Amino acid sequence: MKKKVSFTWAFKEYIWPRRGVVSFGLVLIIFRSISGLVLPYASKNLIDEVIPTRDTDALIVLLFIVCSALLFQSISSFSLTRVLSVEAQHLISVLRAKVQRKLLTLPVSFFDNNKSGALVSRVMTDVEGVRNLVGTGLVQLIGGSISAIISLIILININAQMTLFVLVPVSIFALIALKSFSYIRPIFRVRGKINAEVTGRLTETLNGIRVIKGFNAELQEQKVFENGVDNLFQNVKKSLTATAFVTSSSTFLLGLASAGIMGMGGFFIMNNSMTYGEFVSFTLFLGFMIAPIVQMSNIGSQLTEAFAGLDRTQELMSLPEENDSENRKIVLGEIKGNISFKNVSFSYDDKVKVLPDISFDVPNGNVIAMVGSSGSGKSTIAGLVAAFLNPNSGEVLIDGVDLSKVDLRSYRNQLGVVLQDDFLYEGTIRENILFPRPDATEKELDQAIKGAYVDEFTDRFKEGIDTLIGERGVKLSGGQRQRISIARALLAKPKIVILDEATSNLDTQSEAFIQKSLSLLMKDRTTLVIAHRLSTIQKADQILVIENGDIVEHGKHEELLASEGRYYELYTYQTRI
Repeated sequence: MKKKVSFTWAFKEYIWPRRGVVSFGLVLIIFRSISGLVLPYASKNLIDEVIPTRDTDALIVLLFIVCSALLFQSISSFSLTRVLSVEAQHLISVLRAKVQRKLLTLPVSFFDNNKSGALVSRVMTDVEGVRNLVGTGLVQLIGGSISAIISLIILININAQMTLFVLVPVSIFALIALKSFSYIRPIFRVRGKINAEVTGRLTETLNGIRVIKGFNAELQEQKVFENGVDNLFQNVKKSLTATAFVTSSSTFLLGLASAGIMGMGGFFIMNNSMTYGEFVSFTLFLGFMIAPIVQMSNIGSQLTEAFAGLDRTQELMSLPEENDSENRKIVLGEIKGNISFKNVSFSYDDKVKVLPDISFDVPNGNVIAMVGSSGSGKSTIAGLVAAFLNPNSGEVLIDGVDLSKVDLRSYRNQLGVVLQDDFLYEGTIRENILFPRPDATEKELDQAIKGAYVDEFTDRFKEGIDTLIGERGVKLSGGQRQRISIARALLAKPKIVILDEATSNLDTQSEAFIQKSLSLLMKDRTTLVIAHRLSTIQKADQILVIENGDIVEHGKHEELLASEGRYYELYTYQTRI
């Protein structure tokens, strides 16, 4: 069962650090509440004392006091909203940054199991409810309680019997509201999850619009999204039903109280045990007591929604980080780039082993290539070298140091990765290449561009490397995007380079460019290449043939061809095609 966020935890985490602003807000709302009570109190004096005596001077003084109280009430209301609302929005921005920072510390496996759109929703939406804790919501709840208590004391002083009568329906309403909030909170929590799923699906749909249109799948996507929206609607309907029940209960019960007060007040006035002024004053003070209670039911609903969002936020914030400081204490200096796998086993679901038990060594400066059927484990090996994954057993060593104990920042700043799914940010070609090293010199940038032969196509663009490429580089060809990714890796000046199908989207000419760049610019760097196109890896220092997670063959290109084994079969098949 998932642990719920308690008010005590939320108080320590969000309210107490901002106690100065919140306390100032409380002072403002107390003064606002007190100034609001001046009008009903003055009404008694007006009816029972000023009007019967026709005292004009007293009337003027009374009006001045009432107008001054109203002015102070308005000023305090403005200040309250201005101070607390701004602080609440600031907290939301801080929390969003905190959650995003936490997300970036989580392992790759977490992102493999969660939709990006859903995570965006958790960053942007779940934290918004906190404004009701630090903003006007919680303060109004406390201020309303104070106002109701003061009004209650005055009501008892005016007429204890009528006050006791009022407390019965008010108490019943309070119990109904509390029960409703405990019912609504899980609904709000589920709503956040559904909303994240719907947002995630919509994000995927927009990102994959070409595939959707290419397969004429618009209707299919419409149905999936409509089902998600309907689930969201059903959830909202449940919460609306609960809140409507609370509202209707307040209307009936508090209306019943008002009707009773009308009858009792009339009876007391007719028996001369209550003055007209006292009755009017009682009625007004009753409104000042009931209004905060009704308002508190609405605020209670907002706070319930806030806690539901914080439940999900806290759940995310408590996830273990990828760079665990308890286990990853070794900070690497400059590495040479020796890679060793020692009896490494790995499985994604702890059932079917992707890598049963493999061992191999890659001396620094060598180019090692991995080939094999799809799903044979090549990308898994690359993921282990990049520390995206951790072995279930065995060790991945970098210069003889167990990678599972290494501080990832000290390692990855010496790592360059070009993945099969070449991701580019919306912006210019220059910005995308400079991504790993924004402070790189123009000379270093130019070397990376020429090394990956990016200039071969940017020279034809009017804006050159300052050309805007659109979202995910949509305005470029696959080969052009891949070369930008390779240039980005080269600019990082890594000691270890991982190329996962880095030449998969290149035409023959581009492929020739990359082969030249590998031999020239990967010199003195340990390079791990995964490729289906065997023509791109013929000059590798060592080729590993992976099948079902095992290394079935290893050697140089000519050696493997001469042995006429699995590599020979793959190469012969491709050359015939």
